[in-house]
Amino acid sequence: MRRVAARAAGDLEQRVAAGNEREDDVMETCTHLDAIKTTEASGNGCVECLAAGGRWVHLRRCTSCGHVGCCDSSPGRHATAHFRDVSHPLIQSFEPGEDWYWCFIDDVAFEREGEGASPSHA
Repeated sequence: MRRVAARAAGDLEQRVAAGNEREDDVMETCTHLDAIKTTEASGNGCVECLAAGGRWVHLRRCTSCGHVGCCDSSPGRHATAHFRDVSHPLIQSFEPGEDWYWCFIDDVAFEREGEGASPSHA
């Protein structure tokens, strides 16, 4: 998993135009930061696993709508299924002490500087 600094979508173009950065020197970035809309969560476990009596390994929270789904190491892989169903591009770990995000579209993991602890299950 690659960890990079999060940058907003027009930042690169502005830095290159100002001569502060060359485009080929820039680390990979997520261009979907505008999809971070909520810190709410749909519950304390994977929505689909709880409904079906399933189990999960780790939890992920959709930053667009708050849906909590299980990770790809879990049998149901519901966080990825949620992305495929509704096209919300970003998830954040819903595990205590983990503050990283994953962008499905840009295929990149990142943390945001200056943010407090991420929401997590109890």
